[in-house]
Order: sequence, then C-alpha cells, then structure tokens
Amino acid sequence: KGCRTDTALDLLAEMKAAGLQPNVITYNAAISACEKGCRTDTALDLLAEMKAAGLQPDVITYNAAISACEKGNMPDIALELLAEMKGRGLQPDVITYSAGISACEKGGRTDTALD
Repeated sequence: KGCRTDTALDLLAEMKAAGLQPNVITYNAAISACEKGCRTDTALDLLAEMKAAGLQPDVITYNAAISACEKGNMPDIALELLAEMKGRGLQPDVITYSAGISACEKGGRTDTALD
C-alpha cells in the first residue's frame, strides 16, 4: 500500500496532458493515494488544485485530506479542513471525525481531540 503513489500521480499528469479534465472522483483517488503514501503536502496541493479548477470537494475528498494531515502530523490543518467542510455545508461522517481525532492525538492536541 502507498508504494503506487507516484504511479497514481503520473496517471493524473498523463490524463491532463491528454487534454482530459480530472473530476471530483479522479482527484479523490489521487488525494487518497497521497494519503496512503504519506505525501501530505501533495494531497493538500491536489485539494487546492481541485478547488482552483472549480470543482467542489465532497465528504470523500475531505476525509482523504484530513487523513493525510493525520499521517503528516498536521493537526491544525486537519481541523481547518474540518471547519471548511462544515462551512461548505457538508456533513462530516464517522471517518471524518475519526481522522480528525487521530490527527489531534498524534499532534499532541488531546485537549482539542476531546472537545
């Protein structure tokens, strides 16, 4: 698991080079691959790219990005993403909260994890 992150990113680049526009599902898969490969910065870059392209992240997008932050020891960004998600009218699910709690725990933010 995670060892194919570069392959996933290469396929995304190849898709764009072929003139095909990635959609939410494509970005979700790429962000998830980055999360599994512990490439947090790349996952967050893809999330920003997705938004810049006018695509609306969904619960799956945020779950993958928050999980990436958990693995990358970025609890503050995980919490920002959770707040952003709610601000966009998306309902966090069990996966969202679990990833957020884990991010806080791993980042030494147990006070926030328990709130």
